Amino acid sequence: MDFAAELKRHVARLEQGLDLHLPAATTRPARLHTAMRYTLAAGGKRLRPVLVLATAELFQSVAANAREPTDPLPAAVAIECLHTYSLIHDDLPCMDNDDLRRGRPTAHKQFDEPTALLAGDALLTHAFALLAEGYAGQPTLAHALIRELADAAGSRRLIGGQMEDLLAEKKSDATAEELEFIHLNKTAAMIEAALVMGGLLGGERPGPTLALLRRAGRHLGLAFQIIDDILDATADTATLGKTAGKDAKADKTTFVKLHGLEASRRFAAELSAAARSALVTLPGDKSFLFALITAMAARSS
Repeated sequence: MDFAAELKRHVARLEQGLDLHLPAATTRPARLHTAMRYTLAAGGKRLRPVLVLATAELFQSVAANAREPTDPLPAAVAIECLHTYSLIHDDLPCMDNDDLRRGRPTAHKQFDEPTALLAGDALLTHAFALLAEGYAGQPTLAHALIRELADAAGSRRLIGGQMEDLLAEKKSDATAEELEFIHLNKTAAMIEAALVMGGLLGGERPGPTLALLRRAGRHLGLAFQIIDDILDATADTATLGKTAGKDAKADKTTFVKLHGLEASRRFAAELSAAARSALVTLPGDKSFLFALITAMAARSS
């Protein structure tokens, strides 16, 4: 398996899907739709949609029946739309107040704050419209996908984690449990959802297999955020494509602040190994997923 080629294939498919499944930039009001596409077009790791596509392919490749496989692309686009909405809002002056995202000006810097706010709102709602419309012919699947993404993105997970993250700023007595809650929900929830949605699209139903995918996503998501914490403390802005050192400047509660660099690196390695272990018993060729976990653990941006 050529990991680089496989990753490129999945990302290229996602990029085509983004163009296909979003309103054209010229759609009225053009400023809004241009802003929606602006941050999406900046690229990024595309981790969440790639996990959807790769996991769906994994299960479809070992399906016992001969039914036509379900296209996972609308769901992959949906999760990237939702993730990008969260980044646009996270960068706003009332949140992290960041000027740089994916190596270019953040949406509120490129346009203005009201436009960025509305572009994020529109991407959030568009994600669920995509799931409803893209899988209208399979209502049970559509319901499961919408429920999974809504749970991951809601007040008890993604948004709840963001709220706790804000509350933990400049908090001198933040605990390890509070930090884990932030990371499990602000970051890991969407990575869990990506793997579970891929399993659903591959024909899996609630049960032990989806539970394994969820466990792998939990471990991978925690590792991913810990590595983000490490990179914020050790990398430069040019490498990261976003402002380096902003966590320390804001006195945010991070793994590096609570546990130090050495322990944080050890935690990330252990969680990455746990994510791989959770996937071992899944059917089919898991070499791409294993290689993706390794690449995420070794990333420098």
